[in-house]
Amino acid sequence: MEDQYKNIPIDIHTSKLLDWLVDRRHCGLRWQGAVGAIRERIAAAMRDMPEHPDIRSLLSGTHIQYFHCLRIVEILRSTEASSKNIFGRYSSQRMKDWQDIVSMYEKDNVYLAELANLLARSVLYEAPALRRQMAKCATTQQEMSRREAECANAAAELREGFYVACRQHGISGDSVRDELLALLRELPGTLSEVASASAQLAQHVALYQACVEFVCEGDRDKVLPLLRHVQHKGNTTVHEWRTGKLPSSLHPPTIPADKADLSSPAKQEEAGGIDFGDFTAETPVDARNGEGEGDAQPGGEEAEGIDWEISLEGGGEDAGAGGDGGGDGAWTIEVVDAGKECDPGSQADGAGEAHGTDALTVLENLETRNQFIDELMELEAFLVQRLAELSEEADVLSINQFEAAPLVLQEQSRRDVEVALGETRALTQRLTSLKMRQLFMIHASPRYVDRLTTTLNQKLRQAEAALRKRDAAVQRQREALQEQVALQPSLDALLARSRELQALIEGDISKRYHNRRVNLMGVAV
Repeated sequence: MEDQYKNIPIDIHTSKLLDWLVDRRHCGLRWQGAVGAIRERIAAAMRDMPEHPDIRSLLSGTHIQYFHCLRIVEILRSTEASSKNIFGRYSSQRMKDWQDIVSMYEKDNVYLAELANLLARSVLYEAPALRRQMAKCATTQQEMSRREAECANAAAELREGFYVACRQHGISGDSVRDELLALLRELPGTLSEVASASAQLAQHVALYQACVEFVCEGDRDKVLPLLRHVQHKGNTTVHEWRTGKLPSSLHPPTIPADKADLSSPAKQEEAGGIDFGDFTAETPVDARNGEGEGDAQPGGEEAEGIDWEISLEGGGEDAGAGGDGGGDGAWTIEVVDAGKECDPGSQADGAGEAHGTDALTVLENLETRNQFIDELMELEAFLVQRLAELSEEADVLSINQFEAAPLVLQEQSRRDVEVALGETRALTQRLTSLKMRQLFMIHASPRYVDRLTTTLNQKLRQAEAALRKRDAAVQRQREALQEQVALQPSLDALLARSRELQALIEGDISKRYHNRRVNLMGVAV
C-alpha cells in the first residue's frame, strides 16, 4: 500500500505553486524580506569576483538565484584553494561572502520560494507579454502590407486619373499651365474647322427650311439664320453678322485678370465712384392726367426746376401735342432687323470700327456661340422627329399630305435622315466637348487657367502623398519584422530558463516527498 502511494505523482499548477509551498510549511510568509537582504549581499559580493570564464558566464545577463550561488561556491573552491587553512576553512572573504549567501538562501527554504516566484512570473507574465508583442508585430506586418498595396493602387489610380483628365483637355501633362495656354493658339483654327464643317449641313438646313415652309407656311429666311450665315461666310466677326459689313478695324475687349466685384456700394466706389444722384422720395406730378397744381408738365418750369428739353419730331410735323416744353434735341429711333443682336455696349462707330464683343468672331462670343449651338440642337430635334415619322408605317392620309410637298421632302429616305442626324450630332458634340468648353473658359478668364492647373496638379500631389504613405508603410513593416526577429531570442531564452527552473523545483520538491514524481502544470514548453 505504501509503495502504491509513492507511485502517485504530485501535480501542482504553476500559478498556485507559491501558495502550495507556504501552505505546507516549506516556506515562510516573510520570504520576500529575506530575499531583499540576499539580493543586497549578492550585489556587494559581485563587486569582488575572480576572473573565471564560468563565473563570467553566470554573471552575464541572468538573474542570480540559489543554484547559481552554489555553482559560484564550487568555482571558488578551486580559485580560492590557497586560502584554505589547516582546519579546512577558507580565509578568503570572497568564499565567506558567497557561503553566507547560500546559508541565507537555505534558511526557511527562501530559495525555493524565490524559484517558485521566478517561474510563475516567467510563465504567467513575461512569456505571454513577449508572445503578444510578437503577435502584434506580425499583425502590424500584415496591416502594413495591406496598406502598402492600397496606397500603391491609390497612387496609380490618381496618376491615371490625372493623365485621363489631361487627355480630355488635349494636353500631355508635362507642363499643365504652359500646355493649356498653348491650346489657345489652336482655338481660332478649331473654330474655323467647325465653321467649315457646318457647310456640310447645308442640305439638312434646306430640308428643314422646306419643311417649315410647306407645313407651317413660314418664312424660310428666318430658319436658323446664324447657322446659315456661318455656312456661307464662315466664322465672321459679330460686327459683320450684325451689320452685314466688314469692320475697318477690330478692338477686342480686354479681360482683366481680376474682375472687380461691384456687388457692394464700397466696391462700386472703388471701381470708379458711381454716383446715381440725389433722389428724393417725393412723387412727381402726373402730367399724363393733368393733375396737380397748375397742370404742370414734365417740360414745364414748375416740375421742381427740372428742364427735360424733350421734343418729338416726326415727318416735319410737330408731334408734341399737349406739351409746352420745347428744345433742340430729338429722339432718334433705330429699327433693328429681327434675328440681329443689338448690344449698345459693343456697337461699332460710324467709321466701321468693331469694339468690344463686336470684334470677336461669332463662335468666340458667348451669346452668338450659344445661339449657334441652339440652332444646331433645333436642327437635330427636327431630324429626330423626321426620323420618327419615316420609321412609322405610312398611311393614306400622310401620303396624300406629302403629294404636294417639295421634292426635297419626298426624296428623303430614312437612311438619309439618319446620316444627317449623325452629322449634326457630331458637329454639336465637337463644339460642346469638354476640351472646347475648357478652351472657351480659358479664353474668357485668364484666372481659370490657374484654377484648372491647380485642380489637375492636385491629383499628382495626392498621388505623391499616397506614395509617401506607401513608403512609410514599407518602413513600418520592416521595423515590425526586425522587432519580431529581435524578440524571438529573448522568448527562447525565457522558455529555456523556465524549463530549467521547472526541473530544479520539481527535483527539490520530489526529495521532500521521498522521490515522488512532481509535475508542475502550465509551464510553456
